[in-house]
Amino acid sequence: MVAPLLIIAIGNESRGDDALAPQLLRRLQVTPEKIELLEDFQLQVEHAMDLLGRKLVLFVDAGMNMRAPYRFYRTGPDAEHMLFSHALAPAAVLATYVRVYGNEPPPAYVLCIGGAQFELGSPLSASGQQHLELASQFLQLLLQEATAAAWDARAHAPD
Repeated sequence: MVAPLLIIAIGNESRGDDALAPQLLRRLQVTPEKIELLEDFQLQVEHAMDLLGRKLVLFVDAGMNMRAPYRFYRTGPDAEHMLFSHALAPAAVLATYVRVYGNEPPPAYVLCIGGAQFELGSPLSASGQQHLELASQFLQLLLQEATAAAWDARAHAPD
């Protein structure tokens, strides 16, 4: 049986604030029958297979030059993000799903946590740690009612 909610954390823990998403994942205590956690350095076309049978998908990543501590928004399939890249955006993974399986992917959302330093060997920045705490609190609220309708009510358009 596949858990209805998949949370995919994208990041490299050896690159400062790029570790924000994996760190957020480690804070979660989930029931495996309800939520599956997946962590990877970057998204690939193979991640489309992980979406099969899901009711909701959440992609978590770190972002640069953000005005807010985090952003939360709904995303959909977009094949334009696939061009000439070995690493994909969430929209490209969703487009791969449509291309491979021939139907709409599950409702998908992005939680992007604001980071400040991404250099190799850097620790989490002070602002990244603060943003991680705020994003963690927000994610706990999301998990209290994990439905597309509830998440749509909390989502904002990406900057």
